[in-house]
Amino acid sequence: MGRHREFDVDEALDAALGVFWRKGYEGASYADLTQATGVERPALYSAFGNKEELFRRALERYYEHYLEFFAAALERPTSREVAADILRGTAELNTRYPDRRGCLGVHGALAVSDDAEPVRRAVIDARASGEATLRERFERAQQEGDLPGTANCAALAAYVCAVAHGMAVQAKAGFSRETLEAVAEQALSTWPTNPRRARKRKSTSVT
Repeated sequence: MGRHREFDVDEALDAALGVFWRKGYEGASYADLTQATGVERPALYSAFGNKEELFRRALERYYEHYLEFFAAALERPTSREVAADILRGTAELNTRYPDRRGCLGVHGALAVSDDAEPVRRAVIDARASGEATLRERFERAQQEGDLPGTANCAALAAYVCAVAHGMAVQAKAGFSRETLEAVAEQALSTWPTNPRRARKRKSTSVT
């Protein structure tokens, strides 16, 4: 029979996630990870593999437990509301914890060496997947008449993600939630609308 682990795997993963969130992938040392988790290095890597695999697991947990607002935003009735909820959720999450401001996905592998290229690729792939999902939601909005036919859905999705990533960098630099929300509102101020849909809503409200 195998020896039972003497620590809670989920608790250890959450602790490691916090370290990566604060210090990034390469900034997190083995000593940081073992101190935060309370687990010695051999047992920690027996459970999770090497540091790279531990980061991948932490990244997955981050997306599952902290970015739930992204999936919820996709269910909003209009493209503008989708974008608004994503950007406001970004402002809230990136300033929620004073000791780990910003975004794990953005800062976790923002600057890494060649040895950590697989980690950088994992973060890039995760962001690309989210952007593709957002593009598909905007394409549906276009088909429903919410967005004008001239709207570039791929560019809109990239724009929202770029603003969100920039907000994460600003949060790490100490910008307040209020400032980030103002940035979000500015970004939303030029959101494309379908003139026909707008006229229909206006006529309905009049009658």
